[in-house]
Amino acid sequence: MAASLAMAADDPPPRLQEEVWALPLPVPTIAYVVRPVGDGPFPLAIMNHGVSMDPAQRIFFPLVEFRDAAMWFARRGYMVVAPSGPGYGAAAVEAPEAGLFSVFFSKIGKCTNPNFRDAGLAKAQLSLWIIEYMSTLKRIVPDNVIVIGQSAGGWGAIALSSVNPPPVKAIITFAAGRGGRVDGKPNNNCAPDKLVEATSEFGRTSRVPMLMMYIENDTYFGPELSKRMHAAFTAAGGNAEYHLFPPHGGDGHFFVGMADAIPVWSPLVGAFLDKHK
Repeated sequence: MAASLAMAADDPPPRLQEEVWALPLPVPTIAYVVRPVGDGPFPLAIMNHGVSMDPAQRIFFPLVEFRDAAMWFARRGYMVVAPSGPGYGAAAVEAPEAGLFSVFFSKIGKCTNPNFRDAGLAKAQLSLWIIEYMSTLKRIVPDNVIVIGQSAGGWGAIALSSVNPPPVKAIITFAAGRGGRVDGKPNNNCAPDKLVEATSEFGRTSRVPMLMMYIENDTYFGPELSKRMHAAFTAAGGNAEYHLFPPHGGDGHFFVGMADAIPVWSPLVGAFLDKHK
């Protein structure tokens, strides 16, 4: 089904429809949805954003962080669901002095003893809920799902791969990791050895094909750390391709959100998707 929906080189791009959905998940979630016009069913692409430790930034988090990238996947025939994670945007009402606390799971704890594993699995749970809900709507091809994630969203995708959900055919990560830029300082990661160790742990059970992409001028997860993560993941048994792009923009960590980066990454991602139809 996905192969028939992916457009050929000489086909006109499909007309797209953009929507905002309220997803009735165990933790109610707002999502940006873009899809080809029509009733489907479509293969599903879930796009997960990163995290912010600053409550103010979570409150003002944009509903659509990767609109251009999401539309690229939709033009290939996917129904793209890009959730605002629990505790972000409209769900981020937080006023401790009034006894109001937003739901913000996927915290790693203190850098002295960060829990990267459980934070990743918490982020992965959101994707599992979305897959289950979208399958009940009969709008998606139930066994044809890809998961895309940036930063902590990519870390959640790596964690998701460790449980090998049957519907998920491929995973794509941009600048995946946790604990970057401690105290806002560039190239200052929280417990990098523990991050590599957790990556290895996920790799021991992960068998989903994965494309891990990083950028040389990423100030959160630089080349040395990202290469260590990939090496640990594959040495443990994980199935992942690694690609390091040249510097792009002021900080390559936000590569996937830059419209001018699409021509850079899309040939690699398109070939990867064609390979794992």
